[in-house]
Amino acid sequence: MIEIPENLQFEHLIWQTGVKVIVGIDEVGRGPLAGPVVAAAAVFEPEVHIEGVTDSKKLSAKKRELYYEQIIETCKAYAVGVVDNKEIDRINIRQATFKAMRKAIGSLGITPEYLLVDGEEMPGKIYPQEALVKGDLRSFTIASASIIAKVTRDRMMLDYHKQFPQYGFDTHKGYGTAAHIAAIKAHGPTPIHRRSFLTRIYPESASDSPSS
Repeated sequence: MIEIPENLQFEHLIWQTGVKVIVGIDEVGRGPLAGPVVAAAAVFEPEVHIEGVTDSKKLSAKKRELYYEQIIETCKAYAVGVVDNKEIDRINIRQATFKAMRKAIGSLGITPEYLLVDGEEMPGKIYPQEALVKGDLRSFTIASASIIAKVTRDRMMLDYHKQFPQYGFDTHKGYGTAAHIAAIKAHGPTPIHRRSFLTRIYPESASDSPSS
């Protein structure tokens, strides 16, 4: 009897019911002060597994890049959805996250039969779904999506670093580190900063934020 990897147990049980297209969904970038929120969706053929794939936060940048290449070469389909900082300010980060997830699913080019979502269920329930707390640790398919989303967003933030080198986006990727906050106070926000996130750090941003 073939032993099923621990983080493929959820998928295996679903595949056993006859469902073939399981979409793993995760997002990166809910918390940063700058940049987009990025969601990814990934689909694998039944019983496909890549040893070592886990929550992207548990992996070094080098390992994430290596697994990213393996994942996109091995998976049946994948896609990303990006919602920028202006839209985050307009509709709030929770709604922006769900919008990024919907965009990723809609770009797959394949119709989902079942969704495995990290954390919180997606509203609407267009497809059967299951939300898994710490899903990127418990589900290979969600973990794969988390790596795709993380690598995609990190690459975007490295490009932004070239435009705005004084903010250090290459190191903190937009998160609210002491160095990042100091740069905002010294130079003011960039066009990629989330104004609704800066009201305590940079009060002048409040008048520019749709949520003010």
